[in-house]
Amino acid sequence: MSDRESVILLAPAGNWECLAAALQNGANAVYFGVGKWNMRSRATANFTQEDLPEVVKCCHDAGVFAWLTVNIIAYDEELEGISSLLESARRAGVDAIIAADTAVIRRAHELGLTVHLSVQANLSNWEAIAFYAPYVDTVVAARELTLEQLASLAENIKRHDLRGPGGKLIRLEAFVHGALCIGLSGRCGMSLCEYNASSNRGACYQPCRREYIARDAETGYEFKIANSFIMSPKDLCTIGGLHWLLNAGVSVLKIEGRGRSADYVATVTRTYRAAVDAWLRGERPSQEQIAAWRSALEGVFNRKFWDGGYYYGEQSDVWAGARDSQSTIRKQFLGVVKHYYGRPKVVEALLQSGNLRVGQKLLITGNTTGAVEYVLPSLQVGGKEVEFAGVGAEISFPYPEKLRENDKIFALVER
Repeated sequence: MSDRESVILLAPAGNWECLAAALQNGANAVYFGVGKWNMRSRATANFTQEDLPEVVKCCHDAGVFAWLTVNIIAYDEELEGISSLLESARRAGVDAIIAADTAVIRRAHELGLTVHLSVQANLSNWEAIAFYAPYVDTVVAARELTLEQLASLAENIKRHDLRGPGGKLIRLEAFVHGALCIGLSGRCGMSLCEYNASSNRGACYQPCRREYIARDAETGYEFKIANSFIMSPKDLCTIGGLHWLLNAGVSVLKIEGRGRSADYVATVTRTYRAAVDAWLRGERPSQEQIAAWRSALEGVFNRKFWDGGYYYGEQSDVWAGARDSQSTIRKQFLGVVKHYYGRPKVVEALLQSGNLRVGQKLLITGNTTGAVEYVLPSLQVGGKEVEFAGVGAEISFPYPEKLRENDKIFALVER
């Protein structure tokens, strides 16, 4: 099994809150996108080109790699803009570019940037790795491979001494958690057909996540398909089987979710950090511990879990059954932080929605704060101790670390 230094837990960052959450919860590397040049260009899950120096600085100050995703299929008229982005990435000190388009790979390579082959390349055999080896140092395996196929890739990298431009054996990366889709490694044409918005250009409308009705063209008779979400798989979860991936030779463990919230990033990163460390210490986590990890993962966005996904070679009961999150915990917005007093360690906040009680479990998020959970020990309104506060109240409560103005406060409520 690989040691701690050779295993990288890779977390997503779609915005500043998520970046802070990843850095604070044990990520070894963070991947992020800029503008329209990545597979989340429709979402708010993006930074600007001008943000690059600060994003990289935040990562490097935390001892974490900064990996920029430039994984769209590129058109001729976009190559100049992509080259500008790659040059900005080089100047900012980005540690690697994640790409699938050969033009992007070539231009990044010519600038001396480290390149990782994106999952969109659908890499499924060792000769493909050999083909890309002059350009890439890490390859993301196709999502549809089994553990045996992953192990074969890793073995052939060693057997054929496949090394990237940096001179080291090429690393194998695989997804460990998050959304799956019906497209081969994310390459799907459904959104393009229905909306002229290509998933391979970061513009997917996710029509596969919806319910569909079948209609008889002659009689007009309609019925809803028995399994309403026949194109929407459950989310991948490998929390109970990470040792199999590590033993297969995977050294970069990737969490999906650049479109997810900061509490998702914090919880999933923290949970997989604990699991990875346990396996690398040579421990065998108990079923109770694995159940506790899984319970934590169920508390943030998910479409229920497909344990092991394709890695185990099982194809039964994989469909989501719902379009939206099946999280066991619901977030309820309460208000915002107005001020933090460092000497007494007290927060002042405005309660803008809902009610708040002592003992309530809270989630606090912010661009620097990330996503932190906290059980409210006491509460004051107007300088007096209270057990309850309602909408419009200006409240104060103790908190051990600095919070920032306009940090958002949520109640965490079991469904």
